[in-house]
Amino acid sequence: MADRFPSSMGLLARQVGYQNRLFRRTAISAFFTLAFPLIFLLLFGAIFDDIDVAPGQAVAAAQFYAPGLAVFTAVSATYTNIGITTAIYRDEGILMRIRSTPLPRWVYMGGIVGSAVAIAVVGSLVMLAVGFGLYGLEMQADRIPAAVVTFVVGVASFSLLGLALAAIAPSGQSAPALAQATILPVAFISNVFVVLPDPARWLDIAGDVFPVKPFVEAFYAAFDPFRTGSAWEPVLLVRIAAWGLFGAIVAVRRFRWEPSTGTGSGGGRGRRSRR
Repeated sequence: MADRFPSSMGLLARQVGYQNRLFRRTAISAFFTLAFPLIFLLLFGAIFDDIDVAPGQAVAAAQFYAPGLAVFTAVSATYTNIGITTAIYRDEGILMRIRSTPLPRWVYMGGIVGSAVAIAVVGSLVMLAVGFGLYGLEMQADRIPAAVVTFVVGVASFSLLGLALAAIAPSGQSAPALAQATILPVAFISNVFVVLPDPARWLDIAGDVFPVKPFVEAFYAAFDPFRTGSAWEPVLLVRIAAWGLFGAIVAVRRFRWEPSTGTGSGGGRGRRSRR
């Protein structure tokens, strides 16, 4: 009887595997989530020698960019992919059909989120492995717990923000534009692609307000060669978690399973790409 009726965890694992297969079959999703940040790391590592992270403090380019681009990979895998995928599935009528089946809703949504988290972990590890293997990225062993906890808090928060993005996106067609419009400008002012040693005050404030910069700074703390003492950043972790709580509230209040007005089960046909 147990073989005929899988456990909830078994169903969840199957959904994660199913979503992973969909991701692998969508080349453009894999490119922008995994290859795109890696290309930037390889380019920055080849173009730049040292990066001035503070007055009198310079680090190798990969020492600065590898952690930041690992964070960007995680954000793309969770916030961007969850938001776009869920909105498209909603407009294609998939969510509405799932709701009418015996499959628990949380299992299906857990499969989407679990797949995104797994992709975030793999993509970030690849980014760091390239940094360690090709560019001599350094990290003290006693800072690994701080990096892991920071990564977990960040991935969880951006997963919830991805569900919030899907909830407020007017349609699946508009979700990619909304995702890119809200993440790329923030990434540029959050020390992911460029270093802002002395930014304009409003840029500095904007970067501090949004959650990408705290995620980048808290994660980079574990790789900072000039840092002494603990690599933990509890204040930054609280700010990241607060954004996750905000995303959860928006998702709970605004999330819908029915297609947007004017779309149906076939309205999103041909738009299965996550980006």
